[in-house]
Amino acid sequence: MTLFPEHSMNPCKQGRIHSIETFGTVDGPGIRMVVFMQGCPMRCAYCHNPDTWAVEDGKLVSVEEILDEYERNKEYYKKGGLTVTGGEPLLQIDFVTELFAHAKEKNIHTCLDTSGITFSKQPELLEKMDRLMEVTDLVMLDIKHIDEEEHKKLTKQSNVPILEFARYLSEKKIQVWIRHVVVPGITYQEQYLKRLGEFMATLNNVKALDVLPYHTMGIVKYEKLGIDYPLKGVPALEKADAIQARTIILNAYKQAKKKNK
Repeated sequence: MTLFPEHSMNPCKQGRIHSIETFGTVDGPGIRMVVFMQGCPMRCAYCHNPDTWAVEDGKLVSVEEILDEYERNKEYYKKGGLTVTGGEPLLQIDFVTELFAHAKEKNIHTCLDTSGITFSKQPELLEKMDRLMEVTDLVMLDIKHIDEEEHKKLTKQSNVPILEFARYLSEKKIQVWIRHVVVPGITYQEQYLKRLGEFMATLNNVKALDVLPYHTMGIVKYEKLGIDYPLKGVPALEKADAIQARTIILNAYKQAKKKNK
């Protein structure tokens, strides 16, 4: 069985989205159209988009509507493309696959920004994942925490499917950018940063590492939604600390690569 069977197999041409950003610059290479899908099984303590959690919210749009929107601004996307993020886009894997398939027919660069939380080797889902990867140029993989127990505390989910998904992408030779949010006192610990670098060294497809400093800008949204903010009192990470965290990860990555040769 899949982890989330009631949401992961939507066979229709419509998807439920939260919003669209027409000029994204941090969600893959170049200027991109970014589609934010609705629904997410994770409950990351630092999530700044809690309004994307509920699968039933958002609005229904068709593949054609999204690509028509893309065409209106395609001159800006010559060195960019289309990114689908969330929420968790893999909850609507059939829709994303169809969207990317049509995008590739138009020679549009496709990028999937995901946590990989829905991944499993259940045959039906694996077949769907294979089809999606055939039309995906780049995966931006969010690894929230390298330690499973700490990952559960941070996101309310295990990281086992995520790390399995990373290995699957490596086997499929899909280009990956690793994304990691560094939170003071939680992920900003040398032992965990080193472990992340060592795990990355076991993969053969990592093309970039984005270390994202934790910020507190999402607090206002929580207040508007009447939700308690889990990390109240945790300060934003300083830029210098983010640079240091990235250095620790990359040093561990390089050392592990040397050992593996």
